[in-house]
Amino acid sequence: MSAPVPSRFRIVPRDVAVRRRGASLLLALAWVVAMGATWWTATYTAAPRLARAAAALAKAERDIKAVQSELNSLRQRESTLARSDQISRAANAEVQEALAERDEEIAALRADVAFYERLVGSTSQRKGLTVHVAEFAPEDGGTWRYQIMLTQTMNRGAVSEGQMRFTVEGVRGGKLAAVQWDELHQQRSAPGQAYSFRYFQQLDGNVMLPPGFTPQRVKVTLHGDDAAVEQAFDWKTATAAGGK
Repeated sequence: MSAPVPSRFRIVPRDVAVRRRGASLLLALAWVVAMGATWWTATYTAAPRLARAAAALAKAERDIKAVQSELNSLRQRESTLARSDQISRAANAEVQEALAERDEEIAALRADVAFYERLVGSTSQRKGLTVHVAEFAPEDGGTWRYQIMLTQTMNRGAVSEGQMRFTVEGVRGGKLAAVQWDELHQQRSAPGQAYSFRYFQQLDGNVMLPPGFTPQRVKVTLHGDDAAVEQAFDWKTATAAGGK
C-alpha cells in the first residue's frame, strides 16, 4: 500500500491569522507614530536652533562687511597720508635747497659788499678802470682756468664797457716767446671777452698753453670806448693760492 501524499495546503485556524494581521498593523502603526514623534521632536528642537544660526550668520556677514568697509577706509586714509607725507618731504627739500641757494647768494653779496667797501673806503685811493687781480689755476686735460677782476672807483656813476684780452709771456725752445689770445684759445681771430660794469666785474674762462712753453707773466689789456689799460702780473703770483 502506497504512502499518502502530503497536502500543499495548511489549515490555520481563523483566530490565529487574525491575530497575526493585527500584530502587523500594530507594528506598522507604532512605526508611523515613532517616526512622527521623531519628526516632531526634531522640528521642535532643531527649528529654533536653525533660526538662531541663520540670524547669527546674517549678523556675522553684516559685521564682516562693516569691518571690510572700515579696512578699505583706513587703507585709503593711509595712502592719502603717505602721499601727503611724500609731498611734504619733497616741498621741504625744495625749501631747504632754495634756502641754501639764498644763503650762498647772500654770502656772495656780503663778500662783494665787503670787497667794494675796501675799494671805495674813505682811505682808499680813487682809481679808474683797472685790473684788480688775475688768477690762473690748472685743470684736468691741460687747460688753465682764469679769473680776472676788473674795478673802477673813480666815477661811481659811470659804466665801463669794452673787451678784455691777455697774452702769456715766457720761454719756448730756449727763447722768449709770447702766446697770444688767439693761440691761447686755439681759434683764429678769437673775440675778446666783453665786460660791462659800474663798480667791479669778474671775468673767467679757460685757455690752453702750448706744450714746451714755460710761462713767466701774463699781460692783460682792456680796450673800451673811453679807456685803454694794460697791466702785467707775475705768473707765480697769479698761480699762487689766492692769486692776490
